[in-house]
Amino acid sequence: MPSYEFFIARRYLRSKRRTKFISLITYISVGGVAVGVAALIIVLSLMNGFAGEVRTRLVGMDAHIRVVRFHELPMAGWQEAMAEVRGTSNVIGVSPFIYGEAMVATGGAAAGAAVKGVDERTVDQVSELRDYIVFGDFLLDPHEGLPGVVLGVVLADRLRVTVGDTVYMATPQSLTSALWTAPRLYRFWVVGIFESGFYEFDASLAVVSLPSAQRLFGLGDAVTGLEVKVDDLYRAEGVKQSLVEKLGYPYYVRTWMEMRKHLFSWMTIEKWSSFIILSLIILVAAFNIASTLIMMVIDKTKEIGILKSMGATAESIGRIFMLEGLVVGSVGTGIGASLGALLCWIQDRFRVISLPPDIYIINAVPIDMRIWDFLWVSAASVGICFLASLYPARRAAALDPVEAIRYE
Repeated sequence: MPSYEFFIARRYLRSKRRTKFISLITYISVGGVAVGVAALIIVLSLMNGFAGEVRTRLVGMDAHIRVVRFHELPMAGWQEAMAEVRGTSNVIGVSPFIYGEAMVATGGAAAGAAVKGVDERTVDQVSELRDYIVFGDFLLDPHEGLPGVVLGVVLADRLRVTVGDTVYMATPQSLTSALWTAPRLYRFWVVGIFESGFYEFDASLAVVSLPSAQRLFGLGDAVTGLEVKVDDLYRAEGVKQSLVEKLGYPYYVRTWMEMRKHLFSWMTIEKWSSFIILSLIILVAAFNIASTLIMMVIDKTKEIGILKSMGATAESIGRIFMLEGLVVGSVGTGIGASLGALLCWIQDRFRVISLPPDIYIINAVPIDMRIWDFLWVSAASVGICFLASLYPARRAAALDPVEAIRYE
């Protein structure tokens, strides 16, 4: 490409007495592109941050992989399956669990709960539940003859209990049989209260020891399944395939993504919906670029005619105005990307925008900047600005040199 094309494009973009209004619109266009790019980068980084917090806390409460029997029938002889799972590559933790529903009651309140039985010796290998304890401790061994239970903070509030109180549990089966006999009630000592930040867990989950859950649900030595943790969260799918081949029927293996598929799909859709909506800011700026270039073509019609009469081709004239659009788009994109990165860094470093921890659990807006988001946003911005310059460039290239020179 001849160097004079860029020289002329840059010269046209500079402010002159006759073209101050056009230059003002050019600056506005650059500002519009910069604002759009900065907004996109900030919003995408913010949504990445929130998605990361959700993922961390969900996986912290659940395991990376769950192994159960088909139809979630009780798993007898689970120790052999556990040994097989533990010997699989990339597996760093395995723990048995029991999951069932029960009615939890006190002297003046009652609520349905999801009861989870865990093995205190191995649960820390697959779960971070202990880190979410806000009152009491995670000691499920019998205390003064009573087994311990850890309740979600919302569930504890509904039951109006705190650490040191006692609650009673009964399974749906025992309540159904209560038409003919008194229901079998199991008494538990509230040893801890946890707060995960997810209503699903905080409002319904009650955690007891594995032997207590086995007695409660009448499972004998059986369990519901095995929870598995891998060395890399994103290797879960590969480990799942290995477990499926190794264990075979009647075991059913699910990863954390499959267990929360709808939630993570919704977050992905929301992220890219925001990308499309905020891209409209850049699109409006691109229309400004197009209108600026059209006015510039009209203003420079005579000069275009002189260039053509001196031997400049139509393609060369068109490239001059396409370069102008690219320069405006690139400058605006560069400013916007720098501004967005700076604001994200400030928030990540100094936590300028805080959140009420009693509502959001986290105390500041989380930020997660990703290089691919910068590349996508920048490429989309420059691409839109380039497309906006095509029509003015074609119009300039189609000018007749004789008519252009005579133009006033």
